[in-house]
Amino acid sequence: MAFIKEESEDMKIAETFRVKHEDTEEQTDPMALKEENQELKENEHKDQKSFTQKIGTRRRFTCQQCGKSYTNKNSLKFHMRVHTGEIPYTCQQCGKSFIRPASLKVHMRIHTGEKLFTCPQCGKNIGQKGHFIIHMRTHTGENPFTCQQCGKSFSRKGILKVHMRIHTGENPFTCQQCGTRFNQKGNLDAHMRIHTGEKPFVCDQCGKSFRFSVALNQHMRIHSRENSEMNVNQTENTLSQKRAQKTGTRCDFTCQQCGKCYTNKGSLRVHMRVHTGEKPYMCQQCGTSFNRPTSLKRHTRIHTGEKPFTCQLCGKNIGQKGHFNDHMRIHTGENPFTCQQCGKSFSRKENLKVHMRIHTGENPFTCQQCGISFNQKGNLDAHMRIHTGEKPFVCDQCGKSFRFRGALDDHRRIHSGEKI
Repeated sequence: MAFIKEESEDMKIAETFRVKHEDTEEQTDPMALKEENQELKENEHKDQKSFTQKIGTRRRFTCQQCGKSYTNKNSLKFHMRVHTGEIPYTCQQCGKSFIRPASLKVHMRIHTGEKLFTCPQCGKNIGQKGHFIIHMRTHTGENPFTCQQCGKSFSRKGILKVHMRIHTGENPFTCQQCGTRFNQKGNLDAHMRIHTGEKPFVCDQCGKSFRFSVALNQHMRIHSRENSEMNVNQTENTLSQKRAQKTGTRCDFTCQQCGKCYTNKGSLRVHMRVHTGEKPYMCQQCGTSFNRPTSLKRHTRIHTGEKPFTCQLCGKNIGQKGHFNDHMRIHTGENPFTCQQCGKSFSRKENLKVHMRIHTGENPFTCQQCGISFNQKGNLDAHMRIHTGEKPFVCDQCGKSFRFRGALDDHRRIHSGEKI
């Protein structure tokens, strides 16, 4: 009798141990947290097996479908619902169902606001033990899940699983309307707004709506864009005035749209075509049009191969005077184009123009498939490879292909043994 009583108490301990672990078996948060469920389940199964061996339980109940074994019949009964699909415990507030009462109990904390676990370092209260364990890694810096292909480490198993799709190319979430595929459900949800027209992100200053939160963030910076553009124009006008002062020429004819000044009416008239879009001079070889005859003349050198400007320092031959001036600044170190907002200087006006988009938030190059915008065309071209599947960068050692040059550079370090 003493032995039976002792065994009964041991089984109660085992059952208590099992229920505590079941609290973390079924997460109720969205997909990212569900990835941790499997990790917690695996840990539970290992701990359960070890505990059973310690207490010397004689009888085990084994699932005939997957081989998992349990210390009592009731645990096996709960487990079988994984295979049968039976979910008998339903939340009365939101209708979500669970296979275990313990899982329902954990879920109810979302509605009650009960948070049993408190972080000793930052004081944050957390409702589920599994989430608490994950949270603690933000303080300890522990990243126990490591990618075997590139060596990157992560604090959560779910994040590693998503990361692995970069290497495998797996895109399990497919848009049923256009067939575009994504490696995360959140990206598919965002993409679907292109089809539905939904624009849930609203600017509180002008009321304009956007499909993506990042687009709203970019837009919010555009409210200061007018001032930024004025700064660019001020830079251009200052340079124009300095040139006039150097040459001793007058600045009698001023453009009313951008403030640029010219020494004669004809120059202003040609300049106005920049604003009107008029381009009356067309290349007969490729059809490109220009607003000035001199611009057409310079352009034809591309077809003829003529390069009349030679650098005296390095001997390079250049086809256009503007490009020659840009090239000479490499040798002189001159950077005449300065950002009025941060003081950074550039050797070319075009580089300043691109740089200003950092301050204005302007991203004029938009992907027609997913709506993501970029501030340079080259970045859009690289992004498009995600949709086309193109992988132009090939490792010369193992033949593996990559979409981006940076990914190839990282991959080569695996061969060289260099730490990433």
